[in-house]
Amino acid sequence: MSNPTESLPDRITLTEGYSGRLSGRLTGERWTVGPARLSKISVGEMDNNVYVIESTDTGAVLLVDAANDAPRLVEHLRDRAPGVKEVLTTHLHADHWIGLAETVRALGLSTIASPGDAGGIDVPTDRHVSHGDVVEVGDLSLEVIGLRGHTPDGIALLLRTDAGTHLFSGDSLFPGGPGKTGSAEDFTRLMDDLETRVFDVLDDDVVVHPGHGDDTTIGAERPHLAEWRARGW
Repeated sequence: MSNPTESLPDRITLTEGYSGRLSGRLTGERWTVGPARLSKISVGEMDNNVYVIESTDTGAVLLVDAANDAPRLVEHLRDRAPGVKEVLTTHLHADHWIGLAETVRALGLSTIASPGDAGGIDVPTDRHVSHGDVVEVGDLSLEVIGLRGHTPDGIALLLRTDAGTHLFSGDSLFPGGPGKTGSAEDFTRLMDDLETRVFDVLDDDVVVHPGHGDDTTIGAERPHLAEWRARGW
């Protein structure tokens, strides 16, 4: 039986520019938003999105979700984002941290996660962050937004710049609805957090970068909140 990785490219391929839609595994896009350089990379069989957030002024870098394909991810970071010092995991589901241990070992990264989900991540967490905290990346400030329900203590990151605002939502918000939940109570909790902490406070032009698949905007999803509530997923 052939190795499924044999047909993969040797390196992660980035396109300079932004469309919000990637063309396949180990491909990505990189673009600049004011003081930030952002990269979105697709890894693994589940089309997990890895995000690289870099300060263009200082060169400091935060990795969000070392989801898979660690050897190629490590090579890419060494070549294209050598200022990376920390990695944040948005939630405890394993498809978002399969590549974490290897990436941390290879690059000597510090790990960040929420206190409620950290115990389900198979790599020790160096720093806990919760709703209302801030993660500094050089001169960039990323606001932590707690979104509970998909997992007990999932987190999202909000980057505000004069050139645009970007929400890295993990698996809590996608085009077409919230992330999967395991009970009616969890669904209600996630919807409550999304409404009060995201839709009630963010403008329509905020770009949403989810943990899988294509991007969306707050404005594209806002009209459907009542529909999501009614259908229960």
